[in-house]
Order: sequence, then structure tokens, then C-alpha cells
Amino acid sequence: MSLGALKAIFLGSKLKIAGVVLVGFVGTVGLAAGLGVIGVPGIAEVNNQFGAVDDSTTEIETELIIDNPNPVGISFGDATVAYTVSMNDVELAEGEREGVEVGTGNTTVDLTTEMDNQAIPPWWASHIDRGERSEMVVDTDITHDRFSRTASYQYDREVETDLIDEFDSEEPQPVSPDDDAELGLLTEVSDPLFYINETSGEWGDVSEKATPMELDFVAYNPQPVPLTVTQLEYEITMNDVVVGGGSTEREYVIAPDAEETVETVTAIDNDSLDEWWVTHLENEQTTELEMQFWLTVEVGGETFRVPVEALDHEETIETDIFGSEE
Repeated sequence: MSLGALKAIFLGSKLKIAGVVLVGFVGTVGLAAGLGVIGVPGIAEVNNQFGAVDDSTTEIETELIIDNPNPVGISFGDATVAYTVSMNDVELAEGEREGVEVGTGNTTVDLTTEMDNQAIPPWWASHIDRGERSEMVVDTDITHDRFSRTASYQYDREVETDLIDEFDSEEPQPVSPDDDAELGLLTEVSDPLFYINETSGEWGDVSEKATPMELDFVAYNPQPVPLTVTQLEYEITMNDVVVGGGSTEREYVIAPDAEETVETVTAIDNDSLDEWWVTHLENEQTTELEMQFWLTVEVGGETFRVPVEALDHEETIETDIFGSEE
């Protein structure tokens, strides 16, 4: 047998030798990571913010900072980053990127995913059902096949609002028709027509379709004749988007110089909240909530439709869901 043939048998070609060296190196890196000699890259920080928004989708822009504790870069190109964003276990967005190369020190990875705005109604229902509290969670995993390990990172943030408590009041307020001259036609009726002495509210049984609000108000009749409340009408807007409206037909008769608790249920139509969500983000996570009420009242043989400013409600809702303003 020739000397060349013996070399080929025992040593192999240069190409085969290089392959053995590469496989040996990769295997050594994996073993070293397993023994703790080489650190496995992990996620040092996750930053999120809302991007473009339209009637159907909302962009979530994510910045991942991956920390490589090793003095040399790991550039095998097979690291995979996966993440989800959820609020009260309602998944808002998820994304994944493969082939992420991790250099020495910190590596920044920018990701953009789209959230379906139809996720807003179920999230809102969960927010109200949990006492106007939401837990926003960002779960992020980075997996490197060479190390056979996954490094995880979780960011939690609580989002709170306080809408319903704003309806509670014990301050008496007068109620009169828009045109006080209408009362002048009634010799036995004086202005104001009646008083709202107390108001209170609480959330009803929330569903994905509707958010009911159970509102009670104590009406006092100062007139010498009975006063009958025949109808209550309401409209709810959020950034000028009508999210609720309707009327109740239950009748209440309030005796002279007496009080009566009027109970009513209003509701936010959750199907309209995805439209509101767009305006909320376009206004830098700010919403102007307005609720207006009107009562139809019969007294002294006459019927009046009167605005009830004591029940009207205006409030500014501001959120910072990802904590980007801190």
C-alpha cells in the first residue's frame, strides 16, 4: 500500500479534519455551558411601547436586551427569542424570531408584533371583574440549541383605574328644567323641581358583551304634591365615541316632602371598546369619559324632561400600561 493511501486512511482529507475540529469545538462549547464554564446568554431587559394603531390592529414594539456573559461572541445564528404580552391572562400579542446572533456584552433585538384590537373587550371585562385591576405580564424566552437551555425573563406591572367610586356622593344637588319659566305655569310647584341628595354606584355582572353599572340615587321631593319619575335616559362616551346609551322605564312615585331611592342599570357596550381603544392610544393613553343623564318627571299635571347634572359624570382616564413614562 502506498504512503498516500495510508495517510488518507489514518488522517483523512483536510476537509474531513476541519469538520472533526468544528464538531469537536461545538461539542466542547455545549459541554462547557453544561458544566458552567461558559455562561448561557440571558435577557437583561425588555422594553415595550405601542406603535401604529388603526381600527383593527395595534402594533407593540419590543426592545430586548440580551446579555452575553462570555468574553467572546456566540454567533452560531441559532438562538431563538419568543415572547408573549398578556393582561389578566388575556393574550394581547405574541412573537418569535429565529437566527438571532448574540455578540459580546449586550445585544439589542427589536421586534414588532400586531395585536388584534378585538382582544380589548375581553381584557376590559376581566379588568372590571377584578375590581378595576389588571396585571400586565411580558414573558420572554431565549433558547440556544447548542446549549440545550432556555433562559426566561418575566416583567410584571399592575394597571389600576377607579371609575365607579367616583359616582359616590352625599352632597345634595338641585334639579330643574332647562327653562325655569316652565315651572311658572304651575302655581303649586316651585324651583328647584327636586333634589338629588345622594348617589352611589357599583359594577354589575360583567360579561364580554356588556359592562353594567348599577347606579342608585336618592331623590327628595320638596313640592306639596307627589312627583313621579317615569323614565331615565343616559349616554356614555369615551373620547366622543358612544360606548353606551339607553333608557329605563321603571316608575317611581315620590310623596311630598319625602325621599325615594331610584335604582337604575346602565351599561357599556363592550363591542364598541375596540373603537375607543384607538382613540385612547392616539391621545397618548388618555380618555375623557362622559356620562349624561335625563329624567322624565310628572308633577302637577305637567311632564318635564330635565337634565340631571347631579348624575352627570366627567373623568379623565390616564394609563401607562408598559410603564414607559416612568
